[in-house]
Amino acid sequence: MRIVHIITRLIVGGAQENTLLSCEGQHRHGHDVTLITGPAIGPEGSLMERAIAAGLNVQVIDEMRRAILPVKDYQTYRRMVRLLRELKPDVVHTHSSKAGILGRWAAHKAGVPVVIHTIHGLAFTASTSALVNNAYKMLERRAAPITTRIVCVADSMRDQSLAANIGQRGQYITIYSGMETSAFINPPVPRETTRARLRLAEDHIAVGTIARLFHLKGHEDLLNIAPDLCRRFEKLRFLWVGDGLLRPEFERRIGEMGLRDRLILTGLVPPEKIPELTAAMDVVAHPSRREGLARALPQGSLAGKPVITYDIDGAKEAVIDQATGFVLPPFDKEKLSSAIAALVQDAPLRQRMGQAGRAFALGRFDTSVMVESLEDLYRRELALTGRIV
Repeated sequence: MRIVHIITRLIVGGAQENTLLSCEGQHRHGHDVTLITGPAIGPEGSLMERAIAAGLNVQVIDEMRRAILPVKDYQTYRRMVRLLRELKPDVVHTHSSKAGILGRWAAHKAGVPVVIHTIHGLAFTASTSALVNNAYKMLERRAAPITTRIVCVADSMRDQSLAANIGQRGQYITIYSGMETSAFINPPVPRETTRARLRLAEDHIAVGTIARLFHLKGHEDLLNIAPDLCRRFEKLRFLWVGDGLLRPEFERRIGEMGLRDRLILTGLVPPEKIPELTAAMDVVAHPSRREGLARALPQGSLAGKPVITYDIDGAKEAVIDQATGFVLPPFDKEKLSSAIAALVQDAPLRQRMGQAGRAFALGRFDTSVMVESLEDLYRRELALTGRIV
């Protein structure tokens, strides 16, 4: 098949890793895969080198940006149409809000037979502005009829989209976000080595968070409860993996609270380092306020760690409450604190939840499962157009 994936930015992030793993898997299967993206601008890091090293045909549209910029957006759309007419793909698969809107209309204009869109997170819940959210709802409603199928990384994405009158139920299919599982089960660097590098003693209990240091990722909630937890538990340490625009603000607050020795910030790390850092943790806490289905949740489970999350979007589909971790009422900082405290105090509970989580995650989130599911979807939809590939 000739397949084109389109995503707004190839930064280090969950949607981007999902997209790149899909491209790599399809390339290994012998398909002709092109990845169209904008420049990887921002402090989050870039996956561009990995995409090129994988042998993908990477096309960068300089005008494509995450923000709404009408002139650049129109230029991006025109560039996409020209590229798609040249490439003549069987399938265009779009990812993220901006690329999802522009890419689907460009594919429609170019006459692409199968147009797939993946919802990694809901654009119309991303802003605190009702005006912006309503604008995205309108754009998604208009794009849905020109979309062959809509892939969701969790059933909750489908339900929320249908409630907003976006698309028809028959358009939706859930394909869980795949990840490379082996490195989480057998980390390339021993736990003791990584913890020593992070200055974590053997008896420290490390509560880890893997997320960009950005709005709505939950770091503010952790900072609010950290002083009390650190006062109660001398061995508790927080380990934050990631970087972003809010790092200076977080570092300022940590210093003001006198907790510089209790919160460890790794800064930006390449994706291949995530397994060893997750192995160094004892608990994974991901109190994000907006996600599709956060990759940190199954990654924590694959590493054999209990996972704490708010009950938002697809969290219940990655964490089994009271069995593989805790799924808490959204934004309840008191229950977040209690869940962390319960796990800090109870090593056997951490072990039981971690073992159950690993078994659950292996059956649902392996990359091969995702790639095969996409392959089946593409072939079925192409067959309906009369194309046999």
